[in-house]
Amino acid sequence: MDGHEPDDATGLLRHYLKDLIYGANDGIITTFAVVTGVTGAALESRIVVILGLANLIADGFSMGASNFLSIRSDEAARMADGKNPSEPFPLRHAFATFGAFVVAGAVPLVSYLLGIGDAEFPVAVALTMIALFAVGAARASVTDTRWWVAGIEMLAVGALAAVVAFLIGDFLAGIT
Repeated sequence: MDGHEPDDATGLLRHYLKDLIYGANDGIITTFAVVTGVTGAALESRIVVILGLANLIADGFSMGASNFLSIRSDEAARMADGKNPSEPFPLRHAFATFGAFVVAGAVPLVSYLLGIGDAEFPVAVALTMIALFAVGAARASVTDTRWWVAGIEMLAVGALAAVVAFLIGDFLAGIT
């Protein structure tokens, strides 16, 4: 283990790509799932803000901490097998995951934080879909994937999760 990380922007992006994509994707999807679930249940906008922000910070921390523990566990297993550690900076990966989660995960809440009234949900949907596509497309900058394919892939996964959350919120509101 030499502790070396790439010193150019593209190399650093590739090194942390897994953390950034995982954090951003999960941040957008889980926060938007809160938005769609609350909307499906026909609850007040302030509930979206409360649950959305609580989820954003708590789940972002959990994601970062889990990434840290995962890397530490993997490194301990490598050493138990007599192999040299390959990742000397698990805390940096944890911060990358947390940061991407919080920054990207805030997008579905923007319209609610601005309090734009009846347009809050439609604007949240539009911003979320744009963010999902943009994060997906951005990963193509350091891979061989076509940008639009990567964007559509992430958008499709996020949209499916949103539909599921909305339907669950609507269903649960009907039986409670």
